[in-house]
Amino acid sequence: MWWHAMSGELGKQLEKLAADFNASQSDYRIVPAYKGNYTETVTAAIFAFRSRSQPAIVQVNEIATATMMAARGAIYPVFELMRDQSEAFAPSAYLPAVAGYYADVDGNMLSFPFNASTPILYYNKDMFRSAGLDPSVPPRTWPELGVVAKRLRAAGAMCGVTTSWPSWINVENFSAFQNLPIATKANGFSGLDAQLIFNNPLVVRHIAQLAQWQADKTFDYSGRGQAAEPRFQKGECGIFIGSSGTRADIKANSKFEVGYGMMPYEPDVQGAPQNSIIGGATLWVLRDRPRAEYAGVAKFFAYLSRPEVQATWHQNTGYLPITRAAFDLTRAQGFYDRNPGASISIEEVTLKPPTDHSKGIRLGSFVLIRDVIEEELEQVFAGKRSAQAAMDNAVERGNRLLRQFERANPDR
Repeated sequence: MWWHAMSGELGKQLEKLAADFNASQSDYRIVPAYKGNYTETVTAAIFAFRSRSQPAIVQVNEIATATMMAARGAIYPVFELMRDQSEAFAPSAYLPAVAGYYADVDGNMLSFPFNASTPILYYNKDMFRSAGLDPSVPPRTWPELGVVAKRLRAAGAMCGVTTSWPSWINVENFSAFQNLPIATKANGFSGLDAQLIFNNPLVVRHIAQLAQWQADKTFDYSGRGQAAEPRFQKGECGIFIGSSGTRADIKANSKFEVGYGMMPYEPDVQGAPQNSIIGGATLWVLRDRPRAEYAGVAKFFAYLSRPEVQATWHQNTGYLPITRAAFDLTRAQGFYDRNPGASISIEEVTLKPPTDHSKGIRLGSFVLIRDVIEEELEQVFAGKRSAQAAMDNAVERGNRLLRQFERANPDR
């Protein structure tokens, strides 16, 4: 059993992966089951484990990595599984931005990288033309984006720009792209006693700018998760910053020419842009399944690692190719030449070597902390709180959750 959180076009691609593996051999059958969004899927797996009805594989989003690492008795680290089953598995084969997120301090990979994404900029080329803007030139910086979004509004767009996943894009990736820390201790990678420190002048300025744009719909807040994406597809907003992993859905459902660009950066920040960080999810293996199933899981992971399988998944979804070989194969096949913008996500995560501020986030209870950040952002966008007060609140509330997690995991 493989519990997952993918619906729509991505769900179809996932089902095809399982079906192709099942058709490639006759010893094992992978059975995918959709369990709702990431939080619902993880919650379902936790409850199932307690009642001894857990699946062998569960898809878990990237920010729950620290939480999964703390559940030592429940997880079967992937590097151990592959070693026990004598299947080839080398972290060096994977893109550093992906492998580093899911490895322990010794470089051992704990979960299997599956769908890795990063935020990119999508724009409506037809709306750009109508507004007298060059459809071949996406805005590169936040000030440029503001100018372009105002032009789109003046030309009749319901909103200039919107983003999905508000914290992931406007706090977490904004910080990484400017090489700013989210927390001490290398964003939590170096210890459970990390402290959140993202209430700095640059993040506060960015959130305040969005709130100012909100007044005339230059920027329009669309809600949490992927709530903003349909607004772009319907032609309401001319620019959308969202996951590279939604490229398949956007291409399938948009009735206009879509353009692609990198996330904007702040031009007055020295060294910016740095590199973006990944989102998405990995596949965690749960313990206490029949021994024979684990041989099948290892075979499935080996299958997923094949360059041709990875390249197809990357090309059909917009998720990153998780291995260098899949990236090289995709390039050799001419995919990037035929599909302008498809390589932007890889360019972003590999723009510069990751720093302690830009290799990712490993903080306990970060699913809850992200909720806190987004509650505070909503207060700002509703005009009920200043950006500084909201970010101060988010840091204070988030640090309380970190200390609770630290107390609950004293042996780590």
